[in-house]
Amino acid sequence: MSTGAHGNLTEGMSEDQLRDLIQGPGDIEWRYEMRRECQEILPGLLLGPFQVSKNLQVLQSMGVTHIVCIRDAKEAFSVRPRFPEHFKYLTLDVEDNEEQNLIRLFPGARQFIDQAIAQGGRVLVHCNGGISLSPAFVVMFVMQHYRLSWEDALHYVQNRRYCISPNGGFLTQIKEYESIYKATHAVASYPQQQRVVSRRKREDDEDEDEPRYDVKRPSRAGTTGDSDAMQT
Repeated sequence: MSTGAHGNLTEGMSEDQLRDLIQGPGDIEWRYEMRRECQEILPGLLLGPFQVSKNLQVLQSMGVTHIVCIRDAKEAFSVRPRFPEHFKYLTLDVEDNEEQNLIRLFPGARQFIDQAIAQGGRVLVHCNGGISLSPAFVVMFVMQHYRLSWEDALHYVQNRRYCISPNGGFLTQIKEYESIYKATHAVASYPQQQRVVSRRKREDDEDEDEPRYDVKRPSRAGTTGDSDAMQT
């Protein structure tokens, strides 16, 4: 359910409606123990810690069908797919530090989430604590899904899972991703007809640059005269 396929989901919203969307439900009282649970960020997209992914009964009660397991390589022995016979997994091995390149890994995660939701599934995205690493991916997903600024997307996710806090390096990449997805959308939405016209104009310009040669043909009168001369 990406914006590329479904258009701008916030287009036509008033400022009040957009603010309400970002702020989320105002009747939730955040409790410390809720960081050990998962929260629904978008319809069909859940964000939480690894602890939730270990509880088959809880996962099934929430209707989870797909799981994005994001883990530091050093955690692979414990943070791993637990129920491959019940859920479809995408496992991403990363490093939870400021040098880790998330933007390179994000397109695969976004495609996995998009396809799952389009099929009517529900996706849990988790890392170990659900505080920094997995929220960074979800913020980028929300940003592109609703075509929000990075700040609005961050606030959107924070207002549904209050404990998130992407590290400084991840925040920098979240900011960078805003310009990347906007540029991608601008190219994709550039009118096809405009591209055809531009290409034709470029081809015409190239034709005009090529030298033209006039080939002189002998006149029929000249030809006839030569023929008569030969006959006499």
